[in-house]
Amino acid sequence: MRAIVYQQSLSYNPRQPEPPPEEGDTLIRVRQAGICATDLEIVRGYMTFAGVLGHEFVGEVLDSPDRSLLGRRVVGEINIVCGRCDLCVAGLCSHCRNRSVLGILGHNGAFAELLRLPAANLHVLPDSVDDDRAVFVEPLAAAFQVLKQIKLDGRKWVTVLGDGRLGLLVAQVLQTAGCPVRVIGRHASKLALCDKWSIRSRPLNEIVPRHDQDVVVDCTGSPQGLELAMRMVRPRGTIVLKSTFASAAPLNPAPLVVDEVTLVGSRCGPFREAIRALAENQIDVVSLIHRRMRLEQGVEAMALADRPGVLKVILSVE
Repeated sequence: MRAIVYQQSLSYNPRQPEPPPEEGDTLIRVRQAGICATDLEIVRGYMTFAGVLGHEFVGEVLDSPDRSLLGRRVVGEINIVCGRCDLCVAGLCSHCRNRSVLGILGHNGAFAELLRLPAANLHVLPDSVDDDRAVFVEPLAAAFQVLKQIKLDGRKWVTVLGDGRLGLLVAQVLQTAGCPVRVIGRHASKLALCDKWSIRSRPLNEIVPRHDQDVVVDCTGSPQGLELAMRMVRPRGTIVLKSTFASAAPLNPAPLVVDEVTLVGSRCGPFREAIRALAENQIDVVSLIHRRMRLEQGVEAMALADRPGVLKVILSVE
Protein backbone atom coordinates (compact mmCIF):
# COMPACT_ATOMS: atom_id res chain seq x y z
CA MET A 1 0.00 0.00 0.00
CA ARG A 2 1.01 3.66 -0.33
CA ALA A 3 2.24 5.37 2.85
CA ILE A 4 4.35 8.18 4.29
CA VAL A 5 6.95 6.56 6.53
CA TYR A 6 9.42 7.96 9.00
CA GLN A 7 12.59 5.87 9.48
CA GLN A 8 15.27 8.39 10.52
CA SER A 9 14.10 10.34 7.49
CA LEU A 10 10.72 10.95 5.89
CA SER A 11 9.80 9.17 2.66
CA TYR A 12 6.92 8.09 0.44
CA ASN A 13 6.72 4.30 0.13
CA PRO A 14 4.40 2.95 -2.59
CA ARG A 15 4.93 -0.62 -1.35
CA GLN A 16 4.53 -0.34 2.42
CA PRO A 17 3.22 -3.64 3.90
CA GLU A 18 -0.42 -3.55 4.92
CA PRO A 19 -1.03 -3.21 8.68
CA PRO A 20 -0.99 -6.63 10.41
CA PRO A 21 -4.02 -7.92 12.35
CA GLU A 22 -2.22 -7.48 15.66
CA GLU A 23 -2.52 -3.70 15.21
CA GLY A 24 -6.29 -3.90 15.62
CA ASP A 25 -9.31 -6.02 14.78
CA THR A 26 -10.80 -3.45 12.39
CA LEU A 27 -9.36 -2.57 8.97
CA ILE A 28 -10.01 0.97 7.76
CA ARG A 29 -9.47 2.55 4.37
CA VAL A 30 -8.26 6.09 5.00
CA ARG A 31 -10.06 8.84 3.07
CA GLN A 32 -8.30 11.93 4.44
CA ALA A 33 -5.66 12.62 7.06
CA GLY A 34 -4.51 15.85 8.70
CA ILE A 35 -0.94 16.92 9.44
CA CYS A 36 -0.48 17.88 13.09
CA ALA A 37 2.28 19.69 14.98
CA THR A 38 3.05 16.38 16.69
CA ASP A 39 3.83 14.81 13.29
CA LEU A 40 6.27 17.64 12.64
CA GLU A 41 7.92 17.15 16.03
CA ILE A 42 8.29 13.40 15.43
CA VAL A 43 10.54 14.03 12.44
CA ARG A 44 12.66 16.17 14.78
CA GLY A 45 13.05 13.24 17.17
CA TYR A 46 10.02 13.48 19.47
CA MET A 47 8.96 10.07 20.89
CA THR A 48 11.69 8.31 18.83
CA PHE A 49 8.89 6.94 16.64
CA ALA A 50 9.51 4.90 13.49
CA GLY A 51 6.80 3.80 11.06
CA VAL A 52 3.78 5.27 9.28
CA LEU A 53 2.99 8.75 10.60
CA GLY A 54 -0.41 10.36 11.17
CA HIS A 55 -3.19 10.20 13.76
CA GLU A 56 -5.87 12.62 12.52
CA PHE A 57 -8.03 10.80 9.98
CA VAL A 58 -11.41 9.94 8.57
CA GLY A 59 -11.90 6.57 6.90
CA GLU A 60 -14.26 3.81 5.86
CA VAL A 61 -14.43 0.44 7.63
CA LEU A 62 -13.56 -2.47 5.33
CA ASP A 63 -13.56 -5.31 7.85
CA SER A 64 -14.42 -5.64 11.53
CA PRO A 65 -15.81 -8.15 14.04
CA ASP A 66 -18.43 -5.46 14.72
CA ARG A 67 -20.54 -5.96 11.60
CA SER A 68 -22.47 -2.75 12.25
CA LEU A 69 -19.30 -0.81 11.38
CA LEU A 70 -18.88 -2.24 7.87
CA GLY A 71 -18.95 0.48 5.24
CA ARG A 72 -19.37 3.26 7.80
CA ARG A 73 -17.36 6.47 7.87
CA VAL A 74 -15.41 6.64 11.13
CA VAL A 75 -12.82 8.53 13.10
CA GLY A 76 -10.70 6.83 15.73
CA GLU A 77 -9.31 7.51 19.19
CA ILE A 78 -5.56 7.26 19.02
CA ASN A 79 -4.71 5.39 22.24
CA ILE A 80 -4.67 1.61 21.87
CA VAL A 81 -5.02 0.30 25.43
CA CYS A 82 -4.86 -2.99 27.30
CA GLY A 83 -8.00 -2.52 29.42
CA ARG A 84 -6.40 -4.51 32.25
CA CYS A 85 -3.76 -2.39 33.96
CA ASP A 86 -4.47 -0.38 37.10
CA LEU A 87 -4.95 2.86 35.16
CA CYS A 88 -7.38 1.30 32.69
CA VAL A 89 -9.37 -0.25 35.53
CA ALA A 90 -9.43 3.15 37.26
CA GLY A 91 -10.96 4.76 34.17
CA LEU A 92 -7.74 6.39 32.92
CA CYS A 93 -7.44 4.38 29.73
CA SER A 94 -5.78 7.18 27.77
CA HIS A 95 -2.88 6.77 30.22
CA CYS A 96 -2.77 2.96 29.96
CA ARG A 97 0.62 1.68 31.09
CA ASN A 98 0.78 -0.64 28.06
CA ARG A 99 -0.66 1.70 25.45
CA SER A 100 0.47 2.30 21.94
CA VAL A 101 -0.56 5.47 20.12
CA LEU A 102 -1.61 5.72 16.48
CA GLY A 103 1.24 7.15 14.42
CA ILE A 104 3.07 8.30 17.56
CA LEU A 105 4.09 5.34 19.72
CA GLY A 106 4.48 1.76 18.51
CA HIS A 107 1.53 1.76 16.11
CA ASN A 108 1.47 2.58 12.39
CA GLY A 109 -0.62 5.62 11.59
CA ALA A 110 -2.98 7.24 9.13
CA PHE A 111 -0.72 8.59 6.37
CA ALA A 112 -1.46 5.44 4.41
CA GLU A 113 -4.16 3.75 2.38
CA LEU A 114 -5.02 1.41 5.25
CA LEU A 115 -4.78 1.37 9.02
CA ARG A 116 -5.97 -0.87 11.83
CA LEU A 117 -7.54 0.01 15.17
CA PRO A 118 -9.65 -1.86 17.70
CA ALA A 119 -13.37 -1.48 16.99
CA ALA A 120 -13.76 0.03 20.47
CA ASN A 121 -11.67 3.04 19.36
CA LEU A 122 -14.01 4.01 16.52
CA HIS A 123 -16.78 6.59 16.31
CA VAL A 124 -19.28 6.55 13.46
CA LEU A 125 -19.80 9.96 11.88
CA PRO A 126 -23.18 11.54 11.14
CA ASP A 127 -23.79 12.58 7.53
CA SER A 128 -23.76 16.23 8.64
CA VAL A 129 -20.00 16.01 9.34
CA ASP A 130 -18.22 15.82 6.00
CA ASP A 131 -14.70 14.52 5.52
CA ASP A 132 -13.06 17.94 5.73
CA ARG A 133 -14.60 18.56 9.15
CA ALA A 134 -14.10 14.97 10.31
CA VAL A 135 -10.31 15.29 9.97
CA PHE A 136 -10.47 17.80 12.83
CA VAL A 137 -12.29 15.55 15.33
CA GLU A 138 -9.12 14.38 17.11
CA PRO A 139 -7.53 17.81 17.64
CA LEU A 140 -10.91 19.36 18.44
CA ALA A 141 -11.45 16.68 21.10
CA ALA A 142 -8.07 17.66 22.55
CA ALA A 143 -9.30 21.25 22.69
CA PHE A 144 -12.47 20.19 24.52
CA GLN A 145 -10.30 18.39 27.08
CA VAL A 146 -9.40 21.78 28.57
CA LEU A 147 -13.04 22.26 29.61
CA LYS A 148 -12.92 18.83 31.28
CA GLN A 149 -9.91 19.80 33.36
CA ILE A 150 -10.63 23.34 34.55
CA LYS A 151 -13.73 25.26 35.54
CA LEU A 152 -14.44 28.37 33.48
CA ASP A 153 -17.12 31.04 33.66
CA GLY A 154 -17.74 34.59 32.54
CA ARG A 155 -15.55 35.95 35.34
CA LYS A 156 -12.36 34.14 34.28
CA TRP A 157 -9.88 35.93 32.01
CA VAL A 158 -8.29 33.45 29.64
CA THR A 159 -5.36 33.83 27.26
CA VAL A 160 -4.45 31.29 24.59
CA LEU A 161 -0.79 31.49 23.59
CA GLY A 162 -0.25 30.45 19.99
CA ASP A 163 -2.25 31.12 16.83
CA GLY A 164 -1.57 27.77 15.21
CA ARG A 165 -3.91 24.91 14.41
CA LEU A 166 -4.55 23.82 17.98
CA GLY A 167 -4.53 27.29 19.51
CA LEU A 168 -7.32 28.47 17.22
CA LEU A 169 -9.39 25.39 18.03
CA VAL A 170 -8.86 25.84 21.77
CA ALA A 171 -9.86 29.50 21.56
CA GLN A 172 -13.13 28.64 19.82
CA VAL A 173 -13.92 25.91 22.33
CA LEU A 174 -13.22 28.17 25.31
CA GLN A 175 -15.41 30.84 23.77
CA THR A 176 -18.34 28.38 24.01
CA ALA A 177 -17.83 28.37 27.80
CA GLY A 178 -18.78 32.05 27.91
CA CYS A 179 -15.51 33.37 29.32
CA PRO A 180 -13.48 36.29 27.88
CA VAL A 181 -10.86 34.73 25.59
CA ARG A 182 -7.82 36.35 24.02
CA VAL A 183 -5.38 34.81 21.53
CA ILE A 184 -1.74 35.90 21.39
CA GLY A 185 0.10 35.07 18.18
CA ARG A 186 2.69 36.06 15.61
CA HIS A 187 0.75 35.94 12.33
CA ALA A 188 -1.69 38.63 11.19
CA SER A 189 -3.48 36.25 8.81
CA LYS A 190 -4.20 33.81 11.62
CA LEU A 191 -5.24 36.48 14.10
CA ALA A 192 -7.65 37.77 11.46
CA LEU A 193 -9.61 34.54 11.91
CA CYS A 194 -10.14 35.51 15.55
CA ASP A 195 -11.78 38.72 14.37
CA LYS A 196 -14.06 36.60 12.19
CA TRP A 197 -15.08 34.59 15.25
CA SER A 198 -15.40 37.65 17.55
CA ILE A 199 -12.45 36.47 19.64
CA ARG A 200 -10.04 39.12 20.90
CA SER A 201 -6.43 38.82 19.70
CA ARG A 202 -3.12 40.63 20.04
CA PRO A 203 0.24 40.31 18.28
CA LEU A 204 2.92 38.85 20.52
CA ASN A 205 5.19 41.86 20.10
CA GLU A 206 2.55 44.12 21.67
CA ILE A 207 2.17 42.06 24.84
CA VAL A 208 3.46 43.25 28.21
CA PRO A 209 3.00 40.37 30.71
CA ARG A 210 1.33 41.62 33.90
CA HIS A 211 0.64 38.47 35.94
CA ASP A 212 -3.10 39.15 35.60
CA GLN A 213 -4.62 36.25 33.67
CA ASP A 214 -6.76 33.67 35.47
CA VAL A 215 -5.94 30.95 32.92
CA VAL A 216 -3.21 30.75 30.29
CA VAL A 217 -3.31 27.90 27.75
CA ASP A 218 0.04 27.25 26.07
CA CYS A 219 -0.46 26.08 22.48
CA THR A 220 2.77 27.57 21.13
CA GLY A 221 4.54 24.27 20.50
CA SER A 222 7.65 26.07 21.74
CA PRO A 223 9.83 25.71 24.86
CA GLN A 224 9.39 29.45 25.36
CA GLY A 225 5.62 29.13 25.69
CA LEU A 226 5.64 28.02 29.32
CA GLU A 227 8.07 30.80 30.27
CA LEU A 228 5.72 33.41 28.80
CA ALA A 229 2.69 31.77 30.42
CA MET A 230 4.40 32.00 33.81
CA ARG A 231 4.84 35.75 33.31
CA MET A 232 1.20 36.21 32.32
CA VAL A 233 -0.73 34.11 34.84
CA ARG A 234 -1.87 35.67 38.11
CA PRO A 235 -1.00 34.25 41.55
CA ARG A 236 -3.09 31.12 42.15
CA GLY A 237 -4.00 31.09 38.48
CA THR A 238 -3.80 28.10 36.14
CA ILE A 239 -1.52 27.26 33.23
CA VAL A 240 -2.72 24.56 30.83
CA LEU A 241 0.04 22.96 28.76
CA LYS A 242 -0.91 21.74 25.28
CA SER A 243 2.55 22.03 23.71
CA THR A 244 4.72 19.03 22.88
CA PHE A 245 8.15 19.37 21.27
CA ALA A 246 11.30 17.38 20.69
CA SER A 247 13.78 19.83 22.22
CA ALA A 248 14.32 20.03 25.96
CA ALA A 249 13.82 23.28 27.82
CA PRO A 250 15.23 24.36 31.19
CA LEU A 251 12.55 25.19 33.74
CA ASN A 252 12.86 27.19 36.93
CA PRO A 253 9.79 26.11 38.94
CA ALA A 254 10.29 28.77 41.64
CA PRO A 255 7.72 31.23 40.19
CA LEU A 256 5.12 28.44 40.15
CA VAL A 257 5.80 27.76 43.81
CA VAL A 258 5.94 31.40 44.91
CA ASP A 259 2.73 32.35 43.07
CA GLU A 260 1.02 29.02 43.89
CA VAL A 261 0.21 28.46 40.22
CA THR A 262 -1.59 25.31 39.13
CA LEU A 263 0.10 23.62 36.16
CA VAL A 264 -2.14 21.26 34.16
CA GLY A 265 -0.96 18.97 31.39
CA SER A 266 -3.66 18.41 28.77
CA ARG A 267 -3.72 15.77 26.07
CA CYS A 268 -6.46 13.71 24.39
CA GLY A 269 -10.13 14.57 24.81
CA PRO A 270 -13.78 13.57 24.25
CA PHE A 271 -14.55 12.54 20.67
CA ARG A 272 -18.32 12.56 21.14
CA GLU A 273 -18.32 16.22 22.18
CA ALA A 274 -16.10 17.16 19.25
CA ILE A 275 -18.33 15.33 16.77
CA ARG A 276 -21.45 16.95 18.22
CA ALA A 277 -19.89 20.42 18.03
CA LEU A 278 -19.01 19.88 14.37
CA ALA A 279 -22.45 18.48 13.57
CA GLU A 280 -24.05 21.56 15.15
CA ASN A 281 -21.63 23.98 13.41
CA GLN A 282 -20.44 25.35 16.77
CA ILE A 283 -16.79 25.36 15.67
CA ASP A 284 -15.36 26.65 12.39
CA VAL A 285 -12.67 24.26 11.20
CA VAL A 286 -12.96 24.74 7.44
CA SER A 287 -11.34 28.19 7.72
CA LEU A 288 -8.23 26.45 9.11
CA ILE A 289 -7.63 24.39 5.94
CA HIS A 290 -4.63 25.81 4.11
CA ARG A 291 -4.23 23.24 1.36
CA ARG A 292 -5.25 19.74 0.26
CA MET A 293 -2.57 17.49 -1.21
CA ARG A 294 -2.34 13.89 -2.43
CA LEU A 295 -0.79 11.18 -0.26
CA GLU A 296 2.00 10.88 -2.82
CA GLN A 297 2.90 14.50 -1.98
CA GLY A 298 3.17 13.71 1.72
CA VAL A 299 6.83 14.66 2.13
CA GLU A 300 6.20 18.00 0.40
CA ALA A 301 3.02 18.44 2.46
CA MET A 302 4.92 17.98 5.72
CA ALA A 303 7.43 20.64 4.65
CA LEU A 304 4.56 23.00 3.80
CA ALA A 305 2.82 22.39 7.14
CA ASP A 306 6.05 23.33 8.92
CA ARG A 307 6.23 26.80 7.37
CA PRO A 308 5.32 29.82 9.49
CA GLY A 309 1.79 31.02 8.89
CA VAL A 310 0.50 27.73 7.47
CA LEU A 311 -2.50 26.13 9.19
CA LYS A 312 -3.98 22.71 8.39
CA VAL A 313 -2.64 20.71 5.47
CA ILE A 314 -4.83 17.73 4.56
CA LEU A 315 -3.68 14.60 2.74
CA SER A 316 -6.23 13.06 0.38
CA VAL A 317 -5.69 9.31 0.29
CA GLU A 318 -8.35 8.28 -2.21
